[in-house]
Amino acid sequence: MLILTTVLTTGALTLTACGSRDDDSKSSGGGGDTQTVVIGVDAPLTGDLSALGLGIKNSADLAVKTANKDKTVPGVKFELQALDDQAQPSVGQQNAQKFIGNKDLLGVVGPLNSGVAQSMQKPFTDAKLTQVSPANTGTELTQGNNWKTGDKKRPYAAYFRTATTDAIQGAFAAKYLFEHAKVKDVYLIDDQKPYGAGLAASFKTTFTGLGGKIVGTDHINPDDRDFNSVVTKVKSSGAKAVYYGGEYPAGAPLSQQLKDSVQIPLMGGDGMYSADFIKLNKKAEGDIATSVGKPVEELASAKKFIADYKTAGYKDAYEAYGGGTYDATWSIIEAVKAVVADNDGKLPDDARAKVLDAMSKVSFEGVTGPVSFDEYGDTTNTLMTAYQVTGGKWTSKLSEAVK
Repeated sequence: MLILTTVLTTGALTLTACGSRDDDSKSSGGGGDTQTVVIGVDAPLTGDLSALGLGIKNSADLAVKTANKDKTVPGVKFELQALDDQAQPSVGQQNAQKFIGNKDLLGVVGPLNSGVAQSMQKPFTDAKLTQVSPANTGTELTQGNNWKTGDKKRPYAAYFRTATTDAIQGAFAAKYLFEHAKVKDVYLIDDQKPYGAGLAASFKTTFTGLGGKIVGTDHINPDDRDFNSVVTKVKSSGAKAVYYGGEYPAGAPLSQQLKDSVQIPLMGGDGMYSADFIKLNKKAEGDIATSVGKPVEELASAKKFIADYKTAGYKDAYEAYGGGTYDATWSIIEAVKAVVADNDGKLPDDARAKVLDAMSKVSFEGVTGPVSFDEYGDTTNTLMTAYQVTGGKWTSKLSEAVK
């Protein structure tokens, strides 16, 4: 049974994967029969983006439960510590310090937002604490601020991700819209956040390179819900589609108000690919989104994950990042397994540093397919999928690896 303990003074939610701690369990430095390893999860567990955040938390929890049930790492019991970042960088930075302060914690899964990740990367790297995000796509997180000029430098050694970058996602979206949807004139909008702005910029570069025309650009406040002024501009521009760099809480009303005025589709990235986008948008039909990987429902490698998730009885869906989250969590488990095996079945005193070293060598068949990381900490799996709202649900249209 899952035991939930709410610590009101910190906002922390600790998920103990197999009940209360065994009497003979010890901390990572205790040397008892069973050593405890905590894996952190940072995501928006409340607020507008909580649908995605709760899917991340649950999928990480399932990985931890599975590792404990199967005794994947003999002598080690895994526990999960989940913190709510509210999709705010300042809260994410506070959460990073809480994770660092837990001596049993050897890795962190998350966050959802690239902007939150930016606030966590340095403290985690300074602490040699491994971080693996299943959702961040901001290219600069792994390749530095000058990646566009070809000057790629990994800024933070402790940061990894199982999601591919906006450079890949934006290019894929532009190619799909131009070559498959046959749209040549696009109005470009972003929410001014690192994820949205980066995605829109990548889309623009590829779309114009293919011969497409950006007939207008604009920025919105992601907290706004009245977009009639920008819709008026879109209508007068003659655009055949809108590309929006942002997330579904603002993307859904933007799309609905757009279709109240002009019947053209709105396209976005993985921040739009959520069932909640459709719930919040009565006129979502025909809208398009891209997301990392292939739909887990279409992957033979994901059948067990889907069945186990259902059996576990989580009330929230695993959403867009469930498979990638399970793989991100499992990559930390695999790194811990390697470290323990190399140290006569025990955790070493410098376990965090050793786990971080082991991450670059992690390689296994995951829920989403082969899982490994390149020299920047990026996933080597660059598979992308385009979806369209058809009959009131997201339907996959095209999946391909992007080079």
